Parts: sequence; structure tokens; C-alpha cells
Amino acid sequence: MTETTRTTECTAPGPTLFVAFELGSTKWTLACTTAVGQKARLRAITAGDLEAVRRELDAARARLGVPLTTPVRSCYEAGRDGFWLHRWLVAQGIGNVVVDSSSIEVNRRARRAKTDRLDVQKLLLLLVRWAGGERKVWSVVHVPTPEAEAARQLTREIETVRQDRTRARNRLHGLLATQGIRCPLRRRFPERVPTLQTGDGQPLAAVWQARLLREWGHLQTIEARLATLRAARETAVTTGEDRVAAVARQLCRLRGVADASAAILSTELFGTRTFANGRQLGALTGLVPVPYRSDQRIQDQGISKAGRAELRRVSVQLAWCWLRWQPDSALAQWFKRRFAAAGGRSRRIGIVAVARKLVIALWRFVAHGVVPEAAPLKVA
Repeated sequence: MTETTRTTECTAPGPTLFVAFELGSTKWTLACTTAVGQKARLRAITAGDLEAVRRELDAARARLGVPLTTPVRSCYEAGRDGFWLHRWLVAQGIGNVVVDSSSIEVNRRARRAKTDRLDVQKLLLLLVRWAGGERKVWSVVHVPTPEAEAARQLTREIETVRQDRTRARNRLHGLLATQGIRCPLRRRFPERVPTLQTGDGQPLAAVWQARLLREWGHLQTIEARLATLRAARETAVTTGEDRVAAVARQLCRLRGVADASAAILSTELFGTRTFANGRQLGALTGLVPVPYRSDQRIQDQGISKAGRAELRRVSVQLAWCWLRWQPDSALAQWFKRRFAAAGGRSRRIGIVAVARKLVIALWRFVAHGVVPEAAPLKVA
């Protein structure tokens, strides 16, 4: 009789080195451990010193008694350092995650101790729990590719310049208001400055005139930059050959969708990201309601407002345009039945719902070719 001998195999997972980064402008704090009950090894290094990171990882392996080949899992909070550190860590074979800082659980006491050492130890503990299977301890940020991150810069620069223009115009209006002057900021404004009079009928001082002319020149520089950027965006949408431009052109086929909104939705959503369902898309735009129901207390908290405010602004504007240019579509008819006869507040609430439904419908149009119900395309 022949006996078969089997070698006993160990299936227990090997040790893992867990590392949490607390990223500051001048120094980084690292916390390392291999188990939950183990005291964390804390070290501070100069911000951006990647060689020091390598040395500390090797020293942590030696100090905690694990082999130099032990795999490493790390994390840090999303912030001013962006994603370059994540890409470097992944290139070193380290499994890194970028964490949404607003999703981290904290003590709700009014006065709580907060230092870099305490924060990084808390982050390290959450990393160990997350690696053990507790996926609800925080939210992991989707790291874009370098190409996707570069594609978003034009539309984001336009938004920044628009905000600069608003600040420059408000500053001019504020300066005029301090002297009791109401003057529109039109093309002939520099010609009118020498003739301006204060609210009590006195001539405007030369110092004030010089200040207004300098502010006007600054505003014109911003206007010229904004015009150049908008022309570049139009050219990119019209003649671009990448996926972002192709998706923007596809969105422009629908009546009510123009180049500006199509470019923003393409660069921020459809052209650079993938979604499994409409819930993910609604959560990313921050247009989903946030319920609060505890025992007998029911409170309306509005929408979550997660993600970029620019996306919500464009989505709501696009929803109003959709009602105007697609009045026979199923979505516009739904709005009319539910909110058209109500007051202004109900209409403003309803338009947010339209914006959420419209963004999901546009995603289905781009991803699956499903045209929104009863929504005609533009004539070629």
C-alpha cells in the first residue's frame, strides 16, 4: 500500500509594515507599526525628502523586527501636496491610499488636543483597521492619472480668473462707493474718471483718480487673459483629438448644452473618470440629499455639497437651460408637474433635483449612447 505524504503549508499572512504620513509645509511626521497593539514608531523628517523616507522605512523594519522585504502599506490625507507623493510611493512598490480628511472620525468635544503626533497616530490606527477590512472608517480619494490632472487645468484656470475678475470689479465698485459715486464699469470708464464728483459735489482727488485708473488697468489685464483662455478652450473642444474633447463634442450635440458647460463636465467628470452607477456620480457632484432622522427628530440638511462647487454651479445653470431648450423632454415635463405651480423656493429645490437627474442622464448618453428621453439632438 502506497502512502501519500503532503507537506503542511502555512496560509497565515506575513507581517506588513503600516506607515502613516502627516504632511506639513516644513516637516513630515511618519508613524510606523506592524500590529494594532504595538507602540507606533514616530519620526519627523524634512518635507519632501524622499531619501529620508527610504531610510526611515528601512529603519522601521529593523526596529520592529521584520524582514527588509516586508511589504509596506501607507496613507496620507489629501491636501496641498496633491498626488505626486502617492505616485512616487506606488512606484516604490508601496500600497498607498490618499484619504479624504473630512471623512476621518474625530472627537466631537469643543476642546480636543490636536498635534501632528496625535493626528498621525490616529491616521495609522485607521490604516490598520482599513487594511483589516473595515472599509467604513474613512473615504479613499480617487487618484487621477497625470493626463487627467493636466486636462483639468484649463477649465480650472478659467474659473480662477473669473473669480479674480469678480474681485477686481467689486474692488472698483467699493472704491467708488466710499466717495458716494455710482458709475458703471464700461468701456469709456477711463474717460469718465477725470469728470467724476463725490457724493457731496466735490471733484474727485487726483490720488483717487490714479488709483481707479490702475485698478481699471488691472481689470483689463484680467479680461484679456480670460478671453485668451476661453478661446483656447473653444479650440481644444473643436479640434482636440483626446477623449476629453471627444466627450465635450458629444455633449454639445444635445440642445441646451454649450461649449463651456460641455468642457467643464468632460474634464471634471465624463472624460477623465469612470462610474459604475448614477449614485456614484450624484455623490461626487454633491447634489444628493443628506437625511437626518434620529428618533422623533427629522431635519432637512439639504444637499451634501461634496466635491467642487464649480460642478454644482454649472450643473444647476445647465438644468435651467435644459428647461428652456428642451421643454418637451421627460425631465422638463417632470419638473413642470412637480414644481412649476409652486413658489420660488420650491422651484429652487426642484432645479437641484433636475440638475442631479440631468448629470446622470448626460453620463448615460456619453457612456452608453442613451439619449435622454424625448430630448432632440441639434441639427448638424
